[in-house]
Amino acid sequence: MNLSYWEIKNWFTNVDYTIVGSGIVGLHCAIRLREKFPQSKILVLEKGMLPEGASTKNAGFACFGSLSEIIDDLKSHSEEEVIQLVQKRYNGLQLLRKKLGDEAIDYKPFGGYELFLKDDESTYNECLQKLPFINDLLKPIFKAEMFEKNIDRFGFNNIHEYSIFNPYEGQIDTGNMMQTLLKEAYSKGVSILNNQNVSAFQDNGNSVDIKVNDFSFTSSKVLFATNGFAGELTNHEVKPARAQVLITEPIKNLDIKGTFHLDKGYYYFRNIDDRILFGGGRNLDFEGENTSKFGQTQHIQDHLDHLLKEVILPNQEFKIAHRWSGIMGLGSHKSPIVKQLSTNVYCGVRLGGMGVAIGSLIGQELADLI
Repeated sequence: MNLSYWEIKNWFTNVDYTIVGSGIVGLHCAIRLREKFPQSKILVLEKGMLPEGASTKNAGFACFGSLSEIIDDLKSHSEEEVIQLVQKRYNGLQLLRKKLGDEAIDYKPFGGYELFLKDDESTYNECLQKLPFINDLLKPIFKAEMFEKNIDRFGFNNIHEYSIFNPYEGQIDTGNMMQTLLKEAYSKGVSILNNQNVSAFQDNGNSVDIKVNDFSFTSSKVLFATNGFAGELTNHEVKPARAQVLITEPIKNLDIKGTFHLDKGYYYFRNIDDRILFGGGRNLDFEGENTSKFGQTQHIQDHLDHLLKEVILPNQEFKIAHRWSGIMGLGSHKSPIVKQLSTNVYCGVRLGGMGVAIGSLIGQELADLI
């Protein structure tokens, strides 16, 4: 790297805290460290032009998980663990809203709906049967019933009569959220450098040697907030999971309001700027979608197009404007990993596809390890 004396002196000398990853977790971590250590030098390194994983690529769901997801979680987690997961998501969203403000992130409390395809009789019946039990389980968090039966009023096709409505869920503008978060970090004197790929690091006991691109420097502490790209750090307790997304051109008189889940949360859509943003399909090819490579696959995109035409926007003309993908961090357990890896190295990863809900909280917990 062709760095000048001034660049080395101001950005890479006497660094107290280096955070790898400038997404929701990384920036909340940086802001929290500034609050704890007002005189410290804080550097955030980001390998992408923008946050590389999912922080600026997600659907903007301010949600806690659909009813079928929670029922599914109870098959691999204890009741107490599921309560803690939902509580953490609730707390995280409250923290995000308090920290940045509802207006800045364009928070809309329109609620969330779970729809059930006509050919998925078993999931539909199971959810209706277990709805009272789940409401009782989660009542200590919301002080009221979280889920209720609802008859579709949006004109969807090929779905069962009832949807499940959650009045506590909402939606945000993901781009607004990240821009607000970046401004907050900059205003607190946090240095953020993009296109900086950390290729190696070594904890030598007193500090950490970091190699970034073709340059090496030293930092007192290093905190990784790389989520889906953190497999090697955590002995592969975190696996990358690609999410494919599309968005339509604006649609006149689009009367769809809220966030929507289909098929145990594997599909999700919403109205943003009079367009339908629709993503999912990872369940069609789990092995192929456990990748950190961006891109789309024909099979999944064709199925998204099919559901869009046959279920979400039946008998309506629309055009696809854009397609993209993001990388989540998943694992066998849905609890995030927030831990010290060595004397001076820490990580806050495995957000389980709930980065909007818990990213702010995990960022603070990561900073509080120090």
